[in-house]
Amino acid sequence: MNEQITVIFENDKMRVERIQSFGNSSPEGFWYDQAADEWVFVIEGYAVLEFKKEKVELKTGDNYYIKANEQHRIVHTSFDCKWLCIFLKRRDSVK
Repeated sequence: MNEQITVIFENDKMRVERIQSFGNSSPEGFWYDQAADEWVFVIEGYAVLEFKKEKVELKTGDNYYIKANEQHRIVHTSFDCKWLCIFLKRRDSVK
């Protein structure tokens, strides 16, 4: 995937990233399965996320909360998609 990821803040409880996507999609058959909860905000553009039971379309100003270990993938983003992603680390996932 062609993205620019900037970590804005990180401590033992959370990580905040700014992500610039350029018309991205997850590779065929690939699913994210993260140990941390993730709250995503679309700052600009749009994205389509796929979960096992549904697809979610997000546009500028929308947000979505993804629970830890909830498998998901990126179907498509606009070329100008900018995200703010907040990862909330669970105590059992902090090393």
